[in-house]
Amino acid sequence: MRLLLDSFWRAVAYCMLPRVIVLSLLPLGLMVVLAAGLGYFFWDGAVAWTHGALDAWPLLSSFWAWIGRLFSGDITGVLAPMVVVLAATPLIVVICLLIVAGFMAPALTKLVAERRFPSLEQKKGASFFGSVMRSLGVTVLALVALVVSMPLWLIPPLVLILPPLIWGWLTYRVMSFDALAEHANPEERAALIRAHRVPLLCVGVLCGYLGAAPSIVWASGLLFAAAFFVLVPIAIWIYTLVFAFSALWFAHYCLDALAQLRAQRAAAAASGATGMPALEAAQTAQANRAALSQWGSP
Repeated sequence: MRLLLDSFWRAVAYCMLPRVIVLSLLPLGLMVVLAAGLGYFFWDGAVAWTHGALDAWPLLSSFWAWIGRLFSGDITGVLAPMVVVLAATPLIVVICLLIVAGFMAPALTKLVAERRFPSLEQKKGASFFGSVMRSLGVTVLALVALVVSMPLWLIPPLVLILPPLIWGWLTYRVMSFDALAEHANPEERAALIRAHRVPLLCVGVLCGYLGAAPSIVWASGLLFAAAFFVLVPIAIWIYTLVFAFSALWFAHYCLDALAQLRAQRAAAAASGATGMPALEAAQTAQANRAALSQWGSP
């Protein structure tokens, strides 16, 4: 519990650092650049195709004619650009968030390591390719679990439990692995994830519930078309900030747990050489490490 709460407030404090704020704004800048590039090359063609598709839709032809008589204008010509924007925005947002997320997690873990654990040895227990493949594998498992559990969502309490639990499991599996990828070897990583499975899953579930909050802002932007271009960027920024907070929480927790594990193993090895009881040596090492963490940099 101490480790859980300590890593929580440290993650909150780190979210206020200028470097983290700049990283959280990257998706907005990337989205503007990507939207401008796609609009320059494909806007006219996409609007023309959408206009033709709306006119050619048999089920809506009578509806368009009725609306046209009421407003005396080309309704499909007005709706076509709006449809293109509404259809392209989620795709652009997902691409930008995935790109930024791929760079944010390692950068934030490096930030925590540099500020709190500069002497923690980097054993590089996982490659970038291995991390990506593992993330894709557990993501597929989470999507399968979501699809299989959908019939249970009709039971009112379960719709508030199952999706966050599945996304929490996914978050815990991916972010705990990424947080330990540079510093822990495979044996240390497996031992830590096994020993801290329940707290890490709780962190993942809590982050999953936090990740649902921006959806309210996103839905409001779709509902109130006049505020679309204001509320959607706010939702994107909140998504990124929640992701940054999640990565920081896992980084603080996992690196602190790794430092404790190595201190305990070093104390046990030293006790074997000096004759000091292993438990006493481990407690002494843990107390020294806690004192250094308390009085050192945040």
